[in-house]
Amino acid sequence: MINKILVSACLMGFKVRYNGSEKAPIIAQLAHWQQEQRLVIHCPELAAGLSVPRPPAEIISANGNDVMHGRARITENTGRDVTEHYQLAAWLALRTAQESGCTAALLTDGSPTCGSRYIYDGSFSGQRKPGMGVAASLLSEHGIAVFSDTQLTELITWIEERESDTFS
Repeated sequence: MINKILVSACLMGFKVRYNGSEKAPIIAQLAHWQQEQRLVIHCPELAAGLSVPRPPAEIISANGNDVMHGRARITENTGRDVTEHYQLAAWLALRTAQESGCTAALLTDGSPTCGSRYIYDGSFSGQRKPGMGVAASLLSEHGIAVFSDTQLTELITWIEERESDTFS
């Protein structure tokens, strides 16, 4: 059985980040997986109706799990509360992953939506802290393995192990 992967659109070269940029060009492994039709390219923030470009947003003094359970907020650097937009983004990512049969997600670290190893601390000063964004947290909570854009090697190993178990 081929494992499908939800992948942040910005990692595939789409200019959908808050500042209108992409995160990284397509690398050989992602191109190979795309040819195998195992990638589901998705930008949760765009799906939730956020614009490109848009003001930077950060989770205030908490993490994505806290936001999804109503214990924390996400604000833009303008002070505007955008929590509901980001919660919607997380739910849309989960729905897309589930409807597409994704078992894993490869997401952009640092984002208040997609961060899986770190997010920014809410001070808009560039300070990072360990934690997950809203979509990464929700996907993980629902059994989808989440990997950051710096964990491609770990994702490759995870896929190979799962698929070798299936075929043995």
